[in-house]
Amino acid sequence: MGEERLIPLFDVKLGDREIAAVEETLRSGWLTMGPRTQEFEKVFAEHLGARHAIALSSCTAALHLAYLAAGVGPGDEVIVPAITFVASASAVRYCGATPVIADVVGQHDLGLDPEDVRARITPRTKAVCAVHYGGYAADVDALGRICEEHGLALIEDAAHTPSATPVGRERKLGTFGLAGCFSFFSNKVLSCGEGGLLSTDDDAVAEQVRSLRSHAMTSGTWDRHRGHSAGYDVLGLGFNYRMDEPRAALLTARMQGLEADIARRRELVHRYRGLLAGMPGVTVPYRDEEVDTSSCYVMPIMVDDAEVREPLRAKMLEGRVQTSVLYPAIHEFSAYEGTTEGSLPRAELAARTELTLPLFPTLTESDQDRVVSVLRESLAAVGRERSLA
Repeated sequence: MGEERLIPLFDVKLGDREIAAVEETLRSGWLTMGPRTQEFEKVFAEHLGARHAIALSSCTAALHLAYLAAGVGPGDEVIVPAITFVASASAVRYCGATPVIADVVGQHDLGLDPEDVRARITPRTKAVCAVHYGGYAADVDALGRICEEHGLALIEDAAHTPSATPVGRERKLGTFGLAGCFSFFSNKVLSCGEGGLLSTDDDAVAEQVRSLRSHAMTSGTWDRHRGHSAGYDVLGLGFNYRMDEPRAALLTARMQGLEADIARRRELVHRYRGLLAGMPGVTVPYRDEEVDTSSCYVMPIMVDDAEVREPLRAKMLEGRVQTSVLYPAIHEFSAYEGTTEGSLPRAELAARTELTLPLFPTLTESDQDRVVSVLRESLAAVGRERSLA
């Protein structure tokens, strides 16, 4: 018998409709930001229930422009959770400001802890970045109240949540703060390879972001192509954060299947939770009811013993199952030493015990059964090896 097929952490399947949309764009002769980008912005804004949706080159670009729109600059501070992708913090540094790293709620909820946020506010604090980890809502109500009390901007890092809500709410994540920042990176719920978007209900923020994404020019190439402008002025220091037309066309086409994809992700997560219930050495964060409003970007589990995690990952890979860690704690990166006072015990524990299992809409139940079987067998094997050591 041959070696079993590797079950990947994620997989992307593009259908004929999505491929045709990109092909049509490539044949159109117009590839830079133009009508298809505008169409995607309209579709996504309507989907979110947001006044403005501005397509960008990445979620990192969206975070940078969101912080700038919040007035973040040299000498300022932005509070960021320790468990997130580094872009949440590095975009603060792009503004010349300092990221202040805060703790998460705990093993059961990897969102930013509102009380730790409150304790870290100083006269220099300008904004708070709420990351909706794995597609599950951070406590936007508590964080929003704290920001309102202290005159701070709430920025939502909604990279994982293109269609999710808090439990019991219909309002989509990415619409609670001054701005929401979305990612369309290859492994995201809605993906196009590289891409991002900023959502806002603030007209002034939208105007500023639209200008800054294209070198702060008063007109774009598409405007000049259509004869709407003969030239342009440059009003300030801007950036090249534009999205191109093939990616916009792909995203618009993929929007049609977004809700079905998320529904399937939720089914798979509920099934995982059932299969993992009672498994020794493993706990699953979040609650069943939170799954039903999450975009279910990833399937995180927590091993009870941090020393088990890395040998367990190695054993699972031997069993042809890919895993990942989402995420190392930011303040433990070499580049971010000194960004927090003292330890962040809950984030540090999460960073050492979290393990991400394969999850994507086309994952079969038989493959899911195999993932859980390999996890169980690998836990037992690691346990035996440790007992003999």
